[in-house]
Amino acid sequence: MHGTNGGTGRARRGKSGKPVAESMNFGPLAHWVGFNLRMAQESAFQEFSRRSQEIGESPGRFAALTLIARNPGISQTELSQAAGRDKSSLTPVIEDLVRRGLVERKRMRDDRRTYRLNVTAIGNKTLTQLTRCARRHERNLDGIIGLRDRKRFIQILKKIAAEIE
Repeated sequence: MHGTNGGTGRARRGKSGKPVAESMNFGPLAHWVGFNLRMAQESAFQEFSRRSQEIGESPGRFAALTLIARNPGISQTELSQAAGRDKSSLTPVIEDLVRRGLVERKRMRDDRRTYRLNVTAIGNKTLTQLTRCARRHERNLDGIIGLRDRKRFIQILKKIAAEIE
């Protein structure tokens, strides 16, 4: 898991020239779920980042655009909860999407502190391109995980996310 470089099959190499997974003493980390989960997430994120850069987008925008498109009128608070991010870290993402014309933000009449978000036509076009990148990325992950284990793997990940406070 921590011996490949973004799914390319090339091992990450340390100063010795050996693959890091072979030359590094990870101690107890080698067998800890949290550490390996973080390493897998980092590798997957870096690979998706590379793919999304090909169309000039950031991978962090994909989840936000998808959630807004699938939940028209979602509030920023609801979006932050759904995305598993705190509101303060999501605000710059929303501001960027609004500034670039991908999302529109409308203040609620009954609560002037709450905004409702919707994807624009340009945002939908961008989301379509990002979704193509994501599908290619998911196929790569399926090749690593195996189609047979995919459903159970996702169940385990969701269980971890739901049960850790």
